[in-house]
Amino acid sequence: MDLNADLGEGFGVWRLGDDSALLGLVTSANVACGFHAGDAPTMRRVCEWAADRGVAVGAQVGYRDLAGFGRRRIDYDITELRDEIIYQIGALESFCRLQGERVRYVKPHGALYNTAMVDAWQASAIVAAITDYDRHLPLLCQPGSVLADTAAQASVRVVREGYPDRAYAADGTLVPRRQPDAVVSDVDSVVARAFRLATSGEIVAQDGSVLVHPVESLCLHGDTPGAVELARRVRDALESAGVRLTPFVRLI
Repeated sequence: MDLNADLGEGFGVWRLGDDSALLGLVTSANVACGFHAGDAPTMRRVCEWAADRGVAVGAQVGYRDLAGFGRRRIDYDITELRDEIIYQIGALESFCRLQGERVRYVKPHGALYNTAMVDAWQASAIVAAITDYDRHLPLLCQPGSVLADTAAQASVRVVREGYPDRAYAADGTLVPRRQPDAVVSDVDSVVARAFRLATSGEIVAQDGSVLVHPVESLCLHGDTPGAVELARRVRDALESAGVRLTPFVRLI
């Protein structure tokens, strides 16, 4: 099982989360590429730390929306969205190369992620960016989504992920952050949800229904209060149960 987190989401003098500590706990890092968050020094620093610790680096691509942290939907021209995603992957790739590494996968962020789960046009822009840049790059996203189906049709590898720290609706989508209890903050609950996802491929939705949700990677948000302790607890619980934590991509 892979354990991923959104990292590098600071900008200038503003810092969000403890990237260094989280990189000692996760196996894959979704690094912001400067559009919703992140900047050149931050990308370089996170890529250095990730390379030192054997953590896979993925491009966390989003809308050009620093003010809104990429959590506001933007209706793009599809070719423009495709090219802006390529731009972000290339920016992060340059800092990976300085460490003798490369971008290992792509994951959309925020509103782009949520939109592409259900919107075929924006999903197609993400997939087109991957196939134009490097069709061998895996795409990290929710199983059963429009984005996952679009990627599979284009022969792009889909890596299925689950969210132990986010609430699910009965249809398998994430509850929007603007709604009550969209973020699961109780540590014991998150640990239990992570364990169930990793060992049974199940998650309990907000209405109490059990969703079959087989995943290869678990996402923990780096901007959640107490994110480092939460990640440590999840990792300890999984390893104690005999779950081997490793990047979903092979690092050579």
